[in-house]
Amino acid sequence: MSPAPSPSVRAGLIAALGAYCLWGGSGLFFRTLATLPPDEIISHRILWSVLAMLPFMMRGDRPAQVLTILRSPRLLGIFTASAVMVSVNWLIFVYAINSHQAIYGSLGYYIFPLVTLALGAVFLNERFSRQQGLAVLLVCAGVGVMVAGLGNLPWISLSLALTFGIYGLIRKTAPADSLTGLFVETLLLTPFAIGWLIWKESLGNGFFSSLLLPGADWHLLVLVMIGCPLWTALPLYLFGIGARSLRLSTLGLMQYMSPTVQLAVAILIFREPFTTTHLITFGLIWAGVVIYSLPMLRRTPASAKPS
Repeated sequence: MSPAPSPSVRAGLIAALGAYCLWGGSGLFFRTLATLPPDEIISHRILWSVLAMLPFMMRGDRPAQVLTILRSPRLLGIFTASAVMVSVNWLIFVYAINSHQAIYGSLGYYIFPLVTLALGAVFLNERFSRQQGLAVLLVCAGVGVMVAGLGNLPWISLSLALTFGIYGLIRKTAPADSLTGLFVETLLLTPFAIGWLIWKESLGNGFFSSLLLPGADWHLLVLVMIGCPLWTALPLYLFGIGARSLRLSTLGLMQYMSPTVQLAVAILIFREPFTTTHLITFGLIWAGVVIYSLPMLRRTPASAKPS
């Protein structure tokens, strides 16, 4: 009989579960902002997230960590590159949700771990096993089926997987915890976000200009100001709790919850069509995910403490 998981492990599992469910369900939130163009949504996400995180970043040694990054040309370059990657990833994801292509967003995050595997082999000289190689081939086959069946390359899926994979590769060299890293990234992006919003307002078609019109939707402002920081920083905070209590391989298996929730939302709530081509594509990619994950599943019980 397996021993009961410790309270810290239980808390870690609950926190990680909450993080992945929030990430998976984020499409529901961004769909409520569909009257705004994706570029404005991302600009507001950056602006309100950095303001919301600021009080938390004033505690402990976090100010010193931030200053160390900003004063180091090397670290500043790393975080500038990661900021560009995460902002492009956010933009593509919001575009996918609000252009009724959430299924392709889900597909991208199923592919992402295997793209990371390939990036590690190319840039870090990491070797992968035959089993992992088979998983990558199955993913490639799945993409090929979609291209043949639908007549177009699933650029949303591939772009999301590639930008997030490159983001992870860059952040691998950045000496900062997740929340501090996100704060620095959004801080670096804030001048561009503000500049973009000002430019949109100068054209007379910005979000704030629309609030001056009769019948303005003021509740949307509340959603933007409160929802954007919550959907950006809260899952990352919960993930940090889970990461401290669980094995990395346990987290690696749990990460597939996020695209699974995304897929369920796309089909059951957004009512996006799920064709036979989609089924074959996802079937091949799910097979690749299972083959890729089996070694982690064999050696790591879900309740195990981190070593």
